[in-house]
Amino acid sequence: MFKTLKEDLPASLVVYLVALPLCLGIAIASDAPLFSGMIAGIVGGIIVGSLSGSHLSVSGPAAGLAVVVVSSLKRFGKIVEDDRLLAEPIGYEGEFELFLLSVLLAGMLQLIFGLIRAGGISNYIPSSVIKGMLAAIGLILIFKQIPHALGIDTDFEGDESFEQADGENTLSELWHSVLDFEPGALMISLLAGVIILFWAKKSLKKYSFIKLVPGALIAVLSGTLINLALREWYPEWALQGSHLVDLPLDSVRGNPLNLITLPDWNGLRLPITYEIAFLIAVIASIESLLSLEAVDKLDPQRRISPPNRELKAQGIGNIVSGLIGGLPLTAVIVRSSANTVAGAKSRLSAIVHGILLLLSVLFIPHVLNLIPKAALAAVLILVGYKLVSWEVVQANYRKGINQFIPFVVTIVAILMTDLLKGIGIGILVGIFFVIRSNFNKGITYVVDEGRHMIRLRSSVNYLNKGVLSKIFEQMPKGAEVWIDGADAQFIDPDIYELLDDFIRSASEKDIQIEIIRKKNSYNKYFKAEGVKFASEL
Repeated sequence: MFKTLKEDLPASLVVYLVALPLCLGIAIASDAPLFSGMIAGIVGGIIVGSLSGSHLSVSGPAAGLAVVVVSSLKRFGKIVEDDRLLAEPIGYEGEFELFLLSVLLAGMLQLIFGLIRAGGISNYIPSSVIKGMLAAIGLILIFKQIPHALGIDTDFEGDESFEQADGENTLSELWHSVLDFEPGALMISLLAGVIILFWAKKSLKKYSFIKLVPGALIAVLSGTLINLALREWYPEWALQGSHLVDLPLDSVRGNPLNLITLPDWNGLRLPITYEIAFLIAVIASIESLLSLEAVDKLDPQRRISPPNRELKAQGIGNIVSGLIGGLPLTAVIVRSSANTVAGAKSRLSAIVHGILLLLSVLFIPHVLNLIPKAALAAVLILVGYKLVSWEVVQANYRKGINQFIPFVVTIVAILMTDLLKGIGIGILVGIFFVIRSNFNKGITYVVDEGRHMIRLRSSVNYLNKGVLSKIFEQMPKGAEVWIDGADAQFIDPDIYELLDDFIRSASEKDIQIEIIRKKNSYNKYFKAEGVKFASEL
């Protein structure tokens, strides 16, 4: 793993810069303590990164679970309030402590999912849907980060939903940000973008410094220095407050162990604890498996990650996160994509990014609070740009309508709803086109010089019943029919029954039937008298 340190270390810095605002933003969106998001990012990097079988996947708090966290905290909060009104209260510590117990139990469930090999369901997600998800994530990054790049930071970092908590939606927020932007933010984000693009030029790769130090790091440092300069010489354009990374310094300056929150074990007596744990386990597992499939598609080496091992790693990660005060975590496509785009080669990049999150929280939180979100937004916009391009659209278009329509529908559905809902819609459409494309594959039907030839391919399943039934219904009187089943390795019993019914009724339309078969096959299915077997192979 350390053989790829020169590629993984720069990539880890990029992922760290991407993860930092996302961990904080998702914690804010979840109405949870800020450091719960950082804890989940640290655990996702160090613990899950060490245990996962994926070379490029990165784990941390997920925007898709923010709504679940908010609603769960409200439900637990009501229980805590009611308990305090009782004459003999149980003494629950608080809604967040109760929620942490659900996170821990969710991790145990994920561990069980991995042990019973439930990760195999990822093999049944159409590839067109996965590619559509990647393209949609790219567009979401661009659309959602442009407002941050322009200094409009009302929506939380990492939001993936069309409808936003601030009352806007993706398109209206984008429009308002163009009309009312911060000049300082625009200057910083443009400079950061130019630096990243300049750093990526192939002609510069011959220099060791360019290889070892990622452009994203230089871009963020430059943006920070420019903002500090603006404070001194042009304060009207300087970014402050919500436009900067905002770690609560008072919490860090004390004993770091104070950042850890333990779960409230009294929650074991509450049915809602198990209900929320199951919901988190299912959603987190689905999102992790989707991200795993997507990252494998991005991997230049086309390595295949073991899904059941990933579920176990995610389970252990959520157990640890729940034990020490972190949000639920999943494998997340944005950070994983950034990791891949940055040139990571192994999971060392994910592990180092987690270590960097931990060290920065403990030792330099005041430095982090100087970073403008506009500079970080520029990094994410360029990650999004690399995920979606005209070449990607063309490549999927050339594969035909059965691949292209699910690809497009997945993109539109994710953009107009959120990641999980959009993927669900994409999977339904993808499955429909998979079924549609397989209708005719089991059967070939041709008419040659008046002879009707029906060839059964190697596998003739139930889905071919409608096609075969239509052929039989339209068969003219007096037809000469050849049914070639010599190549068939599997024929569904319903197909056998349909063939047998056709053979039995053939005499009514004066149809002559000859069957090419393998020796001793079909005898127990074709009972009609007078059937002529043309050959036995």
